[in-house]
Amino acid sequence: MNHVLSTHMFVQHRLTAVWLDRIWDAGVPSVELFCARQHLDYRDRAQIVELGHWFKDAELKAHSIHAPFFNDTQWGLSGPQSIIAITETTKAKRIAMIDEIKRAIEIAEYIPFRYMVQHLGTGKEEYDERKLDAAFSSLEELCLFAKQRGVEILLENIPNALSSAERLMSFIQMTHLNLNFCFDTGHANLMKTVEGEFDVMKDRIRSTHIHDNDGKLDKHLFPFFSEEGTIDWRQTMELLGSRPNQYPLLLELKEQPEIEKPFEAVKRIFEKLENLAVPEPVR
Repeated sequence: MNHVLSTHMFVQHRLTAVWLDRIWDAGVPSVELFCARQHLDYRDRAQIVELGHWFKDAELKAHSIHAPFFNDTQWGLSGPQSIIAITETTKAKRIAMIDEIKRAIEIAEYIPFRYMVQHLGTGKEEYDERKLDAAFSSLEELCLFAKQRGVEILLENIPNALSSAERLMSFIQMTHLNLNFCFDTGHANLMKTVEGEFDVMKDRIRSTHIHDNDGKLDKHLFPFFSEEGTIDWRQTMELLGSRPNQYPLLLELKEQPEIEKPFEAVKRIFEKLENLAVPEPVR
């Protein structure tokens, strides 16, 4: 399976060519760019142009971007007005949020990528049909904008009442939006089961987010490197390995101070996952 690393692993650091070189040196051929303004500031044309020049001559490819959660440079600490949610029911606010996401999509004009991963609402958001109507309006506009730039939007399963696998399937059936999915193992582990969520989403999965947690909090742990991890990786890789050409293995990890050599850990994680994808011999 193809391997991709999300820059979420060092999201608190400004994204430069130095980080991208480290990803390539770790043997990872593709990257997902995480749009957080303290890291990758999609409003900063100088940063985007500089990275665009680097990618033009590099072997490392951009697989996807992750849509921004906040419009500030402080991970939302500036206040609730910084939140970006396509489910916002107030039209004026929603338009401003859509414009912010469009700025991120415009990265494709300098750095070509295939997918943008988008959340349907925020974490722990409650179910509300008005929010689904707002999401439909948002996605209708964003999909057209993205398509003009060669980008496909993927919806991700996240732990809220709008974005379980079943709710996402219901949403695309109800709206007739022909959208595909990014399957997140950690979120599936928090919501129901990895197997249950995968079974519903599998036909439309085009990318993944691979990470672990304790079953309670979305910790984005390194698989195999944390005692808190609760995901059964053999079972998970049997599922993911059943469709090896449909999507890549994409690690979306959180920086952990106790892991002194994170890029070495990334190499080992990919090796272990690939080994688990190979069926055990019959005895």
